[in-house]
Amino acid sequence: MKKIILILIGFGILFSCDSQLDINRDPDNLTPAQLAFEVELPGSITAVAGVQGANWALIGGIWAQMWSQSPGSSQYRVVDSYALGTTDGISTGGWNAAYDGLLDIRNIKKKALAAENWNYYLIATTLEVYVSQMLTDWYGDIPYSEANDPAIFQPNFDDAQSVYDLMITDLDDALGRNLASSQGSTPGIDDLVFGGDMSGWTKFANTLKLKLFLRQTEARPSVAQAGITAMINTGVQFLDLDASVTGFTDAPNISNPLYESDKRQLNTSLNLRASTTMHSYLTDNLDPRRDLFYTSGNPVDQGDFNNPAGPNTFAVSILSPTTPVYFISHEESLLMQAEAMERYNSGTGAKALYDAAVSENFNKWGLDGSTFVAASGAYEYPSGTFDENLTSIITQKWVASYPGNGAEAFFEWQRTGIPATSAVTQSEPAGSGSRNPAYVSGEFAVSLNGVLGAGFPQRLLYPNGETARNLNAPDVVPITTAIWWNQ
Repeated sequence: MKKIILILIGFGILFSCDSQLDINRDPDNLTPAQLAFEVELPGSITAVAGVQGANWALIGGIWAQMWSQSPGSSQYRVVDSYALGTTDGISTGGWNAAYDGLLDIRNIKKKALAAENWNYYLIATTLEVYVSQMLTDWYGDIPYSEANDPAIFQPNFDDAQSVYDLMITDLDDALGRNLASSQGSTPGIDDLVFGGDMSGWTKFANTLKLKLFLRQTEARPSVAQAGITAMINTGVQFLDLDASVTGFTDAPNISNPLYESDKRQLNTSLNLRASTTMHSYLTDNLDPRRDLFYTSGNPVDQGDFNNPAGPNTFAVSILSPTTPVYFISHEESLLMQAEAMERYNSGTGAKALYDAAVSENFNKWGLDGSTFVAASGAYEYPSGTFDENLTSIITQKWVASYPGNGAEAFFEWQRTGIPATSAVTQSEPAGSGSRNPAYVSGEFAVSLNGVLGAGFPQRLLYPNGETARNLNAPDVVPITTAIWWNQ
């Protein structure tokens, strides 16, 4: 069994592993060129899991309105009030940890290219694009083409739209290599995602490419349509299993990074209250997942962290130390495919994909979701207008993103406007805890303590350390400035 040791420090991670990975030399005493693939890959994968599963999961979960900050502490008040700046550890730590991880990933990619080891080349390229997609969707323009080059101390920032084009080009390049002719060592237990099964990595790369095209449906519809149609017509295979890191246990430093950073290290189980937004949607649809997401009690209106009610009054998030970190889950893959079919293939097969996705997420929680997708079920696929069908797809993707993929739920809300934004406060009077009869369950609401007036945040801000050291860094724009694909 693979043992993963995650040491979370300021929401960054360090990595070590046991003797089962047969690492006999201290990696710190080796040059990057001397590091064997099987030594460097596990740390690269856990670096991705750490930043995606802790920093970005916490910010995304609040902004996707799964939960809200508890008044018992102030850890995430800057997130819940949209006041994140250029020095806040939770966001700057994500930037730093992502580029630390990319340093190793790109070193693997460089060596694999030189050695014609197409297996590790595909793995490294997929991880590189996965992290970079998250970075550019959070920050906009980022260093990509010149990033992590030891000879370039101040890399240029590629504009965000160009980053998307470069990522797709890189995925095509890696997918176009003949894995059967790969030279040198082959992945095995060092591959913490698929255990050396390269068909999984091919599907992961294809599904990631599908995500990149879907993200452009509003900003560059012709690019999105051409890219996705080509994938459909050529019959590429998408993920039919989870791309995830498993093996976490309930012990310090080796548990799920979201649990580790929020529950264990902060030494509280009450930090994240259930948001009225997601809680009300699950409640009104009699969805049994609600009681696995949250403890008993009432939700709190989004951003109502000054509400003085005691901890026994409000529902709080339930997080498990053993939950896998899902890079792309099976159900997310199915829902992306359903949207692609709705948009570009006359809806053929979309319902079956949607039904399978909802059922898969229920299964993950040990529940039977068949009655929910059956005729007249709460989540029956509408088979109506495109907008109605898309609403079902994106709404279920939002719910299925709990607890660790809130960032993707937030990006999808930005892209599609689903769930809708409420025109009224969730409680009446606001913050009273008394449900406003005019509030539609599941609709997003501006944080009651939001500093942006009636607005929502759109991005994270570059860390002060980056803009101070790199003269090529662009000016910091307001947190309300939309990412290019949302303009």
